[in-house]
Amino acid sequence: MGPSSSGPGRPLAEINVTPMVDVMLVLLIIFMVTAPLIQQGVQVKLPQASAASLDVQNDPLVVTLTRERKLFFGEVELPLAQLRDRVLGNLKLREDKQVVLHADRDLAYGVVMDVIAALKEAGVDGVGLVTDPLAPRTP
Repeated sequence: MGPSSSGPGRPLAEINVTPMVDVMLVLLIIFMVTAPLIQQGVQVKLPQASAASLDVQNDPLVVTLTRERKLFFGEVELPLAQLRDRVLGNLKLREDKQVVLHADRDLAYGVVMDVIAALKEAGVDGVGLVTDPLAPRTP
């Protein structure tokens, strides 16, 4: 008998990868479902507008202003006084000089303008205001 024959008393030399593939497919499905949920960030009610969408780079820096006037740089909460320093220290903003602002629709105009002014002082060239699309009107 050759070395590849498996008779009685010899261990089976083949590896069954089917259970491993099944587990990996389940993990892939779990990650595909949970990845968009992780990227949601801070929840705010955005105002509605019928404007065309802007061309934004792949992964813009997001500043969020909630209804309770809490300010988030990405997902990190910070006071308005620290926003300018945080933006100046961000390497990505030194290259892109663009920020996307999510501001709750129930905020006063002056509060949103304070955040935009702080971003402009820090050298941000473009501030994109994010809105929800308007529902189509039925005639």
